[in-house]
Amino acid sequence: MPVWAQVNEEIHRMTEMLSGMQRDDGSWRFCFENGILTDAYLIIVLRTLELPHEELIQQLHARIISKQEKNGAWKVYADEEDGNLDTTVYAYYALLFAGYSSKTDETMEKAAQFIRSKGGLGQVKNLLTQAFLAATGQSPWPATLRIPLEFLLLPASSPISFFDFSNYARIHFVPILLMVSLQSPLRTKATPDLSNLSNNYTGSPSRHHPMKENKETTPELYRLFDEIHNGIKHLASLPGQLHKQAVKYAEQYMLERIESNGTLFSYASSTLLMMMALAMLGYDKHHPVMTAALRGLLSMMWYSDAHTITEVHLQNSPSTIWDTALLSYALQQAGTSPNHAAIRQSVHYLRHRQHTKKGDWSIHAPYTVPGGWGFSESNTINPDVDDTTAALRAIHGTVLHEPTYQDAWNRGLNWVLSMQNRDGGWPAFEKGITNKLLAKLPVDGASAAAIDPSTADLTGRTLEFLGATAGLDMRHRFIRRGTDWLLENQEADGSWFGRWGICYIYGTWSALTGLMAVKADPELPAVRKAVDWLLSIQNDDGGWGESCSSDCLERYVPLGASTPSQTAWALDALTAVHPKPLPAMERGLEQLLHQLHKDDWTTRYPTGAGLPGSVYTHYHSYRHIWPLIALTQYRKKYETL
Repeated sequence: MPVWAQVNEEIHRMTEMLSGMQRDDGSWRFCFENGILTDAYLIIVLRTLELPHEELIQQLHARIISKQEKNGAWKVYADEEDGNLDTTVYAYYALLFAGYSSKTDETMEKAAQFIRSKGGLGQVKNLLTQAFLAATGQSPWPATLRIPLEFLLLPASSPISFFDFSNYARIHFVPILLMVSLQSPLRTKATPDLSNLSNNYTGSPSRHHPMKENKETTPELYRLFDEIHNGIKHLASLPGQLHKQAVKYAEQYMLERIESNGTLFSYASSTLLMMMALAMLGYDKHHPVMTAALRGLLSMMWYSDAHTITEVHLQNSPSTIWDTALLSYALQQAGTSPNHAAIRQSVHYLRHRQHTKKGDWSIHAPYTVPGGWGFSESNTINPDVDDTTAALRAIHGTVLHEPTYQDAWNRGLNWVLSMQNRDGGWPAFEKGITNKLLAKLPVDGASAAAIDPSTADLTGRTLEFLGATAGLDMRHRFIRRGTDWLLENQEADGSWFGRWGICYIYGTWSALTGLMAVKADPELPAVRKAVDWLLSIQNDDGGWGESCSSDCLERYVPLGASTPSQTAWALDALTAVHPKPLPAMERGLEQLLHQLHKDDWTTRYPTGAGLPGSVYTHYHSYRHIWPLIALTQYRKKYETL
């Protein structure tokens, strides 16, 4: 079959298929799969709080054990070398806690042996895993987390305040710091004993100055902690009263950010931590806040029927808004009219999920009217730039002929523009969260999670929206500032690093499509260098594929195979730049068409990034969204040549 016939056939097939997958409310719902982390944490919390959900625990136990490698370890991504210590620890703990595995099982003995070979519990680096271990009495609280709870009370005018951290860090730090201050491990008769994995843990956490126990202390970190302690000294209150105020503040901070579905900030991870912290405070497991939180978690479960065996997974934050916005946009790009029932329903759905309340983001943008969108359906106070531009792309065609949508467009566009950082780039959630000192905290993942700086993927994708959908270009100063940021932050090899996708392919695609959308010169040296880099990493089969190891090592690592989303990103980037298709692009197109009919590990490989080395996401929607967009853009540009 001629290639254009194949392209048109695939676009038609995908359009029909996706239209048929839409829900009655206008949304699309795909699994937001984050490995086994949240599944394990949920078992730990259910057992610790003695909440009777036996069938669910059995299902989660089955899912976790099905992911174990032959050497006894668990991995975060398929090509991770050997195995992942942190993942193996929380998998091992959850399986024992579930009660359907025992230490003497051959598979569990292998897991324990792997953990000990990597240094035992003392080498666990993941902040959340450290918290669940310490909160249940399995290990001491890490010295780096023994920050006085009174830190939360420091005013924004202080040299360092709590609101200098990213919202993701804040919503997880509060329950953790509260538990550290309470020093009341939650243990039951069913709590497993992990002393066989520990390194001389006595069960008596010290209260020393955190920095004096950290072997990797730097002068910057001494300064950071000194500023925190000095700030606390200037708070006008007696020490005992001050601590009570801090405990109350932490409690209220969480309660005031609970969404209507009962979850804390729409994250499963922070909700589970909140339940543990409130239990330490004395909340009964039947307290309305606790029961609502559990209901919210259960509403975030994903049930998949694979070969008649139901697999259960706790999504950390369901991607309903993201998937719905991108799929509505993709279908419209493929030729579906804004007046089509599927588009009208999706746009109606999105319009009613636009935020109308100010959240913590307004601390750094006090005069901005709410108008963003969040990632999850339950999210009403934590919008982000990427979801907002995705939703605006989806509603744009409707705005042109239905004036009632104009206000939603105006508020959304205004919110996006107001989030631009002083350096010209765009962050994910909040502007101005750029204190690099906080990224040096000796906590695993701090560089990625503690702050919310401008990134190439957010800046590039925002520029792409502003150019391709909003019709803006280099004549506008804020556009020039954004392009300048991209050009100044290009890697030496010509790529860009993407924070929220894997990784250099994702960042380079975002940057190139953004630059071209705002009418940057395709002959710019930076553009030519990026194109050369993309062509240099093309696989022999014509596609593209990058390992999650790139995210950890901060350099490009080839996957050794091609994935649908990464092939689509690379092809779309090259399409944006070139007036005519290159032979390499034609090979990429052929491979992408081939991948659409595959179902193997490459179609399930995680290409979404969360926390380096800890959390990567397999978006079940990505094998549909990005290939459809790439094929559509390729057809629009080249079919008539």
